[in-house]
Amino acid sequence: MVSPMPMPAFSVLRIDHVVLRVKDAERSIAFYRGVLGCAVEKRRDDLGLVHLRAGTSLIDLVTHDGPLGRQGGALAGAEGRNVDHVCLRIEPFDEAVIRTLMAEHGVAVNGEVQNNFGAEGNGPSIYVADPDGNTIELKGPAA
Repeated sequence: MVSPMPMPAFSVLRIDHVVLRVKDAERSIAFYRGVLGCAVEKRRDDLGLVHLRAGTSLIDLVTHDGPLGRQGGALAGAEGRNVDHVCLRIEPFDEAVIRTLMAEHGVAVNGEVQNNFGAEGNGPSIYVADPDGNTIELKGPAA
């Protein structure tokens, strides 16, 4: 017989923020702001940290040579990664518009639209990379 799970002390509501170590903060800000539409929420230049608003969540960028970034290892790349990928839920999901926008910014789209499982269920997604090689999944609504 399986014993019941104890009641947790809290419930997880959503991802609050993701922190990415980057080589060039301004180049990364330009990508997340100019290409993906995130807004700079707050800067902590003393730490080499920039908080970008991504819907109800944040994407934090930490410069690799700043006080926080020096605590990590290698930057994202073929030999090492900060994370596997970050998934951003977007709406509307229009493949043609996404591909056109990425092409205008010189951002390669990796592969075709896939039907992937996410927080809301199965739905369309497509992958791009930020200037540091971090994989970003752009995910549409559940079908």
